[in-house]
Amino acid sequence: MARTPIIAGNWKMHMTVPEAVELVKGFMPSCSNKDGVEVVVAPPFTAILPLAVLMDGTGIKLAGQNMHHEPKGAFTGEVSAAMLKDAGCAYVIIGHSERRQYFGETDGSVNLKVKAAFANGLMPIMCVGETLDEREKGDAFKVIERQLSGGLSGISAAQMGSVVIAYEPVWAIGTGKTATPAQAQEVHAFIRGWLTTAYGGGVSSEVRIQYGGSVKPDNVSELMGMEDIDGALVGGASLKADSFSALVNFK
Repeated sequence: MARTPIIAGNWKMHMTVPEAVELVKGFMPSCSNKDGVEVVVAPPFTAILPLAVLMDGTGIKLAGQNMHHEPKGAFTGEVSAAMLKDAGCAYVIIGHSERRQYFGETDGSVNLKVKAAFANGLMPIMCVGETLDEREKGDAFKVIERQLSGGLSGISAAQMGSVVIAYEPVWAIGTGKTATPAQAQEVHAFIRGWLTTAYGGGVSSEVRIQYGGSVKPDNVSELMGMEDIDGALVGGASLKADSFSALVNFK
């Protein structure tokens, strides 16, 4: 079956509310109600509700950048899945490489968050990927298999159709090294093969696998031409209206 490409902009810790509104107004005309591509933006928490109001009726969906797995409680500074849903989110990014690297997230905590997302009607964008050291040791597939099996433990075949997997080659971020489309496709094919073994070919053919390694307007078309690359999780290129529009409108 044909998988609808999904282009998601992860703004990370950028944009005040006025800046976020200005950015969205810049790309709304060219990114609204797109046929054949799903558009998602993940602003900082403070901008989610204002953007939900602004983008109502545009078909552009919102994602949280992270969340806590508990539904409520004494967790100062955290946000729950229900809060994200209430503010207007359809998706939530879980297990981003920066969350793993800087905030100690583990495959176990990722799994708890994936389950909490489903319990609250959010679709998870679950991130996996190896570091430079892991790739150079030849452990890339081993690491990704561990992240997939740990993060998706207990997730049913019926639920998997709503999971987006994002492959982030951590080694290609800020190292001067670049993943080629062929290298990206190799890992995406491995992930789909793992999904086939775990859930069957019908399910694996439905799951969308995004690429998240420095996607830019000048390489998006070649990446999206790969058989198992179904979208992009974009950082820096999503912070400017013209470049994000170019990604969404790839040929």
